[in-house]
Amino acid sequence: MPRFYVEDLISYNKSIEIRGEDVNHIKNVLRLRVGEEITVCDGRGKDYICTISDIEADLVTADITDIVSNAAELSTRIVLFQGMPKSDKLELIIQKAVELGVNEIVPVYTERTVVKLDAKKESKKLERYNMIALSAAKQSGRGIIPKVSGFMTYKKALEYAKDLEMNIIPYEEAEGLSYSREIISDIKGKKSLGIFIGPEGGFAKEEVELAQNQDIKCITLGHRILRTETAGLAVLSIIMFEIDE
Repeated sequence: MPRFYVEDLISYNKSIEIRGEDVNHIKNVLRLRVGEEITVCDGRGKDYICTISDIEADLVTADITDIVSNAAELSTRIVLFQGMPKSDKLELIIQKAVELGVNEIVPVYTERTVVKLDAKKESKKLERYNMIALSAAKQSGRGIIPKVSGFMTYKKALEYAKDLEMNIIPYEEAEGLSYSREIISDIKGKKSLGIFIGPEGGFAKEEVELAQNQDIKCITLGHRILRTETAGLAVLSIIMFEIDE
């Protein structure tokens, strides 16, 4: 069923008004007609099952037939702290991380980060990144729209992570798989989780030590060295399978 996001759905009673770019998508791309069903999401985990009742030039009206809780959200809020990669790799990471259930993505400048953006370029990048997150949320049936937050230094990211109930950092020198499996198992039941992923070249040893001093758990992802665009998605896949209900 086609899916759209509309803010402040609480203000609607029996019908919902859809405006903006979604009107063109409904009319000219999907070619929906009066009487067809759509899902409208409030971005906070509620889905409104609706039937289109009117289509105008710049407005689509849909009558609410049911309200349900979205089933696509994980019970743990996950924040991905992604070391800023080169090229357009972050776009792929954002798209796939949203599909896998992440709630927030924070691009992080680390010691080995090659790409450094000025404030103007950061603003443009964030706008594009959040559009990618929105599109991925629609495609994967998410009940919320994950956010790509402002760029952070590594130390600022560590401070931000202090408010999360648990944090992990994949590291090639971490203890064996048995220990890592125990850490992953401990995630179930946690309200929030931070995942730290290094850029190309990984984290510097001093950065890992800083994380460990903050009780961030080091885990291994096995005997293979994963690229930065693979590591976070591998962790998210494991966690999704572990905690999904």
